[in-house]
Amino acid sequence: MSAHELDVVVLGEILLEVATDEPVAHGVPARLGVSGDALNVAAAAARAGARTGLAAVLTDDPLGRSIADRVAELGVSTALLRFRPGQQGVYLVHSDPEGERAFSYARSGSVGSTLCPADLDEQALAAAGAVVASGIACAVSGSAHEAVRAAARLARRFVFDPNHRPALTTREAAAAVLAEFAPLAHLVTPSHPGETSSLLRSASPAEAARRLLESGTRHVAVTCGSRGVHLATAEGETWVDAVPAPVVLDQTGAGDAFLGTLAARMVLGDGFANAARLAAAAASLNVGGRGGTGLLPTLEQARAHAARTGARR
Repeated sequence: MSAHELDVVVLGEILLEVATDEPVAHGVPARLGVSGDALNVAAAAARAGARTGLAAVLTDDPLGRSIADRVAELGVSTALLRFRPGQQGVYLVHSDPEGERAFSYARSGSVGSTLCPADLDEQALAAAGAVVASGIACAVSGSAHEAVRAAARLARRFVFDPNHRPALTTREAAAAVLAEFAPLAHLVTPSHPGETSSLLRSASPAEAARRLLESGTRHVAVTCGSRGVHLATAEGETWVDAVPAPVVLDQTGAGDAFLGTLAARMVLGDGFANAARLAAAAASLNVGGRGGTGLLPTLEQARAHAARTGARR
């Protein structure tokens, strides 16, 4: 697909994923994968039917090319990838039988964190239906933050996920980033209670949504874990129940699957609530696989899962 014919463009850092079923130690078997929130979101958007591109930086070597091959395998355009010398970022993750995770990152100074405004294809971003970025991209480096800032100004619809990671940045810095991008955003997706409390000083999803709308955000989806999602626009508020997961193996990437599906379906014309219901179903299926892109349901599978769940209520 042409870089200038994309429905969704995602910005961020691609990471190698080293996953184990036991706490990391010498001799523990591990699975090597390719992940990171930006790739997970882009892959989910592609599965949801959107022509999707990923703006990221990879190492200019066989490893970087193999990661790019995985990006393409997931149905995501590689036209916006950039390659240069550097160190590939890595994270280790251990998932217990309930799907809870423990992470350890080796990403400081990674090649992915060198993303900067000069790496962006301005025409592609301006032409896309939506441009998606997160607080993680803003936290990995000053140049990546500048790239997100440039992309937000170019985008027809800018989508921002706060995705606050205390190991990467302080609460105060993350709150300032959210305050910067909320007025520019077509959609913001904070989590409750973590981000609504720490970044927005709000006691409830509804209060957090109102604060974001007052700042200029057009659509707000406050994700509330296994309960569901609180949606809000200037026209009103609604609640979307979570879709029970058939199997839970690994929760890595569930929020990314929700975000990518939601952004894609909104760009492709679905109403906000319908897009959120489908996104909840996609996230529910996603946790049945290992790793951020281990199980990416097709659009048909997500629709069928949402319909089955609705029929049982």
